[in-house]
Amino acid sequence: MYSDNHMHEIVVKRNSSSRKRSRDGLKSHITTAKKRSSVTSETCSTVEGHPYTQDMSENKGTELCCSDNEDLFEGYDSIVGDSSFLAKLEDVELQMRQCHDQQTPNACEDDLSDSILAEDFRDLTSRALPSSQLEFQKAVTTPHKSPSRGAHNTSTPDLVNPKPAVNHADLNVNKPPPKARRSMKDHLKKVLIDNAATSSTVSKTVQQKEAVMTEEMSFAMRAIESISAEQDLGPFFGLPSKVKDLILILKGIQNLYEWQETCLSLDSVQQRRNLIYSLPTSGGKTLVAEILILKELLCRKKDALLILPYISLVQEKVRGLSSFGIELDFMVEEYAGSKGRFPPVKRRNKNSLYITTIEKGHSLVNSLIENDRLDNIGLVVVDELHMLGDGSRGAILEMTLSKILYMSKSTQIIGMSATLGNVGDLQTFLKAENYTNDFRPVELKEYVKIKDSIYEVDPREETCFSFSRLLDFKYSSGMQKMDPDRIIALATEVIPQQSCLIFCATKKNCENLAGMICKYLNKEFLKHREAEKATLLGELKSSGNGSLCPVLQKTVPFGLAYHHSGLTSDERKLVEEAYSSGVLCLLTCTSTLAAGINLPARRVILRSPYVAAEFLKRSQYKQMVGRAGRAGIDAMGESILILQDKDISMAKKLLSAPMEKCYSNLLHDGGRGLLSLVLSLIGLKITTTVEQVRDFMKGTLLSVQEAQVSPERSLWDLTVESIETLKQKSLIEVSADVNNQTILQITRLGRATFKGSVDLSCCDLLYRDLSKGLEGLLLNSFLHLVYLITPYDMVHQCKPDWMIYFRQFTNLSAAEQKMATAVGVPESFVARMAAGQSVRKSMDILVVNRLYLALVLYSLLKETNLWNVSDRFQLTRGFVQTLLSSASAFGSSVLHFTEELEEFWAYKALLSELTRRLTYCVQAELIPLMEVAGVMEHRAKQLYNAGYKTLAHLANADPQILVQTIENLFKRQANQIIASAKMLIKEKAEALQEEVDDLLMLPSDLPSL
Repeated sequence: MYSDNHMHEIVVKRNSSSRKRSRDGLKSHITTAKKRSSVTSETCSTVEGHPYTQDMSENKGTELCCSDNEDLFEGYDSIVGDSSFLAKLEDVELQMRQCHDQQTPNACEDDLSDSILAEDFRDLTSRALPSSQLEFQKAVTTPHKSPSRGAHNTSTPDLVNPKPAVNHADLNVNKPPPKARRSMKDHLKKVLIDNAATSSTVSKTVQQKEAVMTEEMSFAMRAIESISAEQDLGPFFGLPSKVKDLILILKGIQNLYEWQETCLSLDSVQQRRNLIYSLPTSGGKTLVAEILILKELLCRKKDALLILPYISLVQEKVRGLSSFGIELDFMVEEYAGSKGRFPPVKRRNKNSLYITTIEKGHSLVNSLIENDRLDNIGLVVVDELHMLGDGSRGAILEMTLSKILYMSKSTQIIGMSATLGNVGDLQTFLKAENYTNDFRPVELKEYVKIKDSIYEVDPREETCFSFSRLLDFKYSSGMQKMDPDRIIALATEVIPQQSCLIFCATKKNCENLAGMICKYLNKEFLKHREAEKATLLGELKSSGNGSLCPVLQKTVPFGLAYHHSGLTSDERKLVEEAYSSGVLCLLTCTSTLAAGINLPARRVILRSPYVAAEFLKRSQYKQMVGRAGRAGIDAMGESILILQDKDISMAKKLLSAPMEKCYSNLLHDGGRGLLSLVLSLIGLKITTTVEQVRDFMKGTLLSVQEAQVSPERSLWDLTVESIETLKQKSLIEVSADVNNQTILQITRLGRATFKGSVDLSCCDLLYRDLSKGLEGLLLNSFLHLVYLITPYDMVHQCKPDWMIYFRQFTNLSAAEQKMATAVGVPESFVARMAAGQSVRKSMDILVVNRLYLALVLYSLLKETNLWNVSDRFQLTRGFVQTLLSSASAFGSSVLHFTEELEEFWAYKALLSELTRRLTYCVQAELIPLMEVAGVMEHRAKQLYNAGYKTLAHLANADPQILVQTIENLFKRQANQIIASAKMLIKEKAEALQEEVDDLLMLPSDLPSL
């Protein structure tokens, strides 16, 4: 029979793949449950020179049980579950039986001592073994041990006082008839089962085992849940109830409309397929998009991108969603104008919502593709998807969406749009489903006014109109001449108790109409919210550094104002806030208000069916009349279109026409969009061959609409022509690989052009201007740098006043005049033009006009008073501000352009500071406050003077104190300002923390032996 000493050496092999848990606490020697009664210290004798010891003298007062950190199995896998181990036991059993049959135990001992088991496990005999193995070992080594053996009942074998050796021959002589011998495998199983069935005398150990099991099961469940792409966090469309509470607190929305619930429950939304949903203006489209964005950020832990058409909308949305970001722990980042970081900060612990304009969204997607991070964007939401048909901006939007579709199969695209006539084309392009509803929260009734009669619009009628009523308003002869369209009668039916918007064809019409209405309004209008209107006038004057628009000074006391791009940003902001709060009851405005910020009214009046000199389009008309009706305030909304006899037939076609169709604009303006797309594809290495470019083009909207947009030339021909044009401009080059396949590569100039988002029509001109500038760069003045970043596309929008030009030129220093001469505008030329004399030498009018605009910007930098500068140059303050914001954005583009070209290294630091100053163009101490979305110069001055001098002051402000301290600031606005400031601080802190983490992170490619 096999020797006891040899059996003692059989231990369980540690599985190399098992994961060892933390063993921070004191290691306990765990006895089997069946034999635990006391603590002893035993030293085991050596077995074939391998000592096995258990020294517990230091722990005599300690209860023999698992510590909280103890791993009961010390990383060992289950013995019963280890088939290889059991197979080895069977082999050993078979050898023993053969030895027994042959009566040659010594030979068997030699065989076993060299066996795999002995070799593999001999080095582990001194390790503290799990209780189940020790029980097995004890059972084998002391098979006939008496229960009354002594006080030392442990799971270790009694090897301190071993018995004398027994002669095998004697055993054989006195041996009784053999019984059926139980196999070691069965014996081992029995011991384990007995161990598991032990009574509750070891309840703490059992509890520890149960705790370990529970933890493991919980870990497994979490692992299974993580396999799912989206976690269900709560009852509100998979979001926690906190989101619904925040929507109520921050937006005042208690319940969703039925269509919103239906849309959020669509299969395409649940299964993350692309979707286009179309509803009338003011139908509540935005809230659905915001809920989907929150699901992406919170449930799927992915970033989201929201693309909006205008800077004002981006700023409004950043303010509105920053509060959600603070409460729900995600970042809200603004990409508009010169704001935005490329590539964005890579965050490990938080997800980001990028809110961008169309142009900045394209640059952001390019930077993510270049850094192989596009898959981090789980959702892209496009507001006003019909902007795809809007000239060059539509081309940029198409480029952005085409790249996302081609490069990321996991990114979902959601498009919001007004009703379109060819939504099927957009579905094909985006591989999207469509949801359409004609829901409006407030009923809209459309009317037209012809002479003194009001007709309701009814396209089902043969005449398109059905008579409604006559206007009942007594006009004097003077009023009859001043207001032949009866606008005063229409407006005074609703104001001042309710609100009214009047859309005019031109900016000048807006100002004239507001002034005319005030002349004939009852003096009772002056008493309506008189104190608040006085406060508004004071703030308007303060925003202009003491200057106040004479038209607004006259109209605001009556509760009227005008709204168009001629106002400064501060003025527009103050007017919008006053109208939203009811201080102003009537706005005369241009069509841009309908496309921009949401300012609804009880009644909308269209003074004529024209925008400038062009007749209204169906989409423009719908956008304007869609502002009628304020949800939660009005029972219905009204729109009235004023018509002259000559416009009636055209108006009927307008009102009964189907919605306009949306077409690709990649070929707009000579195919500039297509050229830019091909250049960026090659620059980003999305495509490197002509065939790959062709494959990409198949996924564009232009490909879907090829027959309608380019019936004469195929898309393939247009693509090849674009590649040739880029080669001629030295923006790309062609080479051959080892297989003689044509490879397309971008040049240095091409890379700078697409990285800077510089228009291809002026990239070579910009390069020449920057190169020429290096020959004699003027550094003791900003004028030269300002000239270099004056946008080319605004040059033709301004005709210089030569006397003003000459006056400003003569005020320049000698060095500045020398710089002007160097760029191509000598003093003699300006003097001759101012004197009305002819000039023999032809001059580059582009350079002349550009320098004039540079002088405007230079004056702004020096004194930062927009009113003074606009008066000095006889320009509208709105134009000056547009010039300033355009120069800031173009400066950012030029900065990225120069970063790609080594020869322009000197411009990097210089343009960085100049662009920052142009972005805000205020005193340096106000810049930190103006970084907060929606805080204009006037508000920044108010905050600074009230003691809120830094972002930290704003972020920690009490909204109640803020409202009491700052004039004309409402609680909701105060909360948004505070939330935006907190988000900015959080964003800056997170960016710094990411840099710290990157510095401290161990490199993955660290060399090792």
